[in-house]
Amino acid sequence: MRKSRLLLAPLAALGLVVAACGGDDGGSSSETQAPAETEAPAGSSCDLTGGVAFDTGGRGDGTFNDSAGQGADRAMSELGIDVKELEANVDEDRKANLELLVEGGASVIVGVGFMFTDPMTEVALANPDITFGIVDSVVDAPNVRNLVFAEEQGSFLVGAAAALKSESGKIGFIGGQEIDLIKKFEAGYIAGAKHINPDIVVESKYLGPAGDNSAWGNVAGAKEIASGWYADGADIVYTAAGGSGAGTIEAAVEAGKWAIGVDSDQYLTAGSDDQKAHILTSMLKRVDVAVFETMKAACDGDTSGGFKVFDLSNDGVGYATSGGYVDDIAGQLDELKAEIVSGAITVPTAP
Repeated sequence: MRKSRLLLAPLAALGLVVAACGGDDGGSSSETQAPAETEAPAGSSCDLTGGVAFDTGGRGDGTFNDSAGQGADRAMSELGIDVKELEANVDEDRKANLELLVEGGASVIVGVGFMFTDPMTEVALANPDITFGIVDSVVDAPNVRNLVFAEEQGSFLVGAAAALKSESGKIGFIGGQEIDLIKKFEAGYIAGAKHINPDIVVESKYLGPAGDNSAWGNVAGAKEIASGWYADGADIVYTAAGGSGAGTIEAAVEAGKWAIGVDSDQYLTAGSDDQKAHILTSMLKRVDVAVFETMKAACDGDTSGGFKVFDLSNDGVGYATSGGYVDDIAGQLDELKAEIVSGAITVPTAP
């Protein structure tokens, strides 16, 4: 069996956002590209075809889409699933890609991000024998798994880390679109920081209102905000804005301060050693686990829909330790994690 990566030709030059921390704008080629295929491991046991419908940015965004892609890779290597991938560039691509995956024989399909909600509702209801999964949203259909995350819990831990590491007592949060989903990141971050230091100053700013899809790829905007805060005394900035977060990392390098990544371990996807030296930690949102578990369930014969919640109790969210910069406070962070899991600490979902 093989993993097939299909890139649907864009329908316009401007792409739209992935989901909670979506990707940047897509390309503008006018021709459909041929599938690129790699062999699955010999002796694989799951005779299914799976599909992943990325939103804009796709593989290589360093955050949200890359994490989903890692889950697809794991499904191929561990389960032997033949995985087909499609990347959208504009609104119309989302439904078209889901339909192409259905036509291509996929029996389990994951849509990466809340912007797949409406198109997946249509496609799932029209194909009741196929199992679907959607990240960061809810589709009311019996054959759709709603893959949702407690982003506020993971953000609480990196907020606590920021407060423990801050020397100035001033930190920041940059969000993409000002929507409830991203406000969960902000709420958890502020709560975690205030839990450690009630007097800490937390600056917050968004790159765009709801519906402003440029907010997810505004590298210059994030850099401008972070640079201003660093110059004004902040020493750590957490960004939950997809590809825009690269601007915060650039600003951190130039200012000699810290950035906190999101979704994927951004220390591992950093473009240089200079960047790695300024990424304190990352809030891990295990979209890879959600994708893998959805495909594994299908392999095991479980095609049910419903809700699948990924939080600290099942390591669906967490924090990264790459670089070793939080090793000295890991014990404190893990104690906070245990308190959240036990219910001793309730993390807010709104700032």
